Amino acid sequence: MASNHSFEELHLFAVTLEIPPRAFHGDHYDLPMHIRAIAIDLGAQVVTSRELVTHLVSSGLRMSAAQRRAYKNADAVDHGSGMPAMDLGQ
Repeated sequence: MASNHSFEELHLFAVTLEIPPRAFHGDHYDLPMHIRAIAIDLGAQVVTSRELVTHLVSSGLRMSAAQRRAYKNADAVDHGSGMPAMDLGQ
């Protein structure tokens, strides 16, 4: 699950769906199928992976491969809260 608007919108929707912060991966959340269905019922739009990347890039929310590696490996990231401690182009 991702937002083409803001990380604030994304995190608020995740809270609404009771998605744990550990499911956040820097620019998206991974959703189990049962939560995916609820997200769709609440207004999430299903898009192809290509459309998803296009929306993330155009909104400035897409992490580069280097940023993704840094996010996964950084000690400065609080993965538990889902909020990166460093600036990842947000």
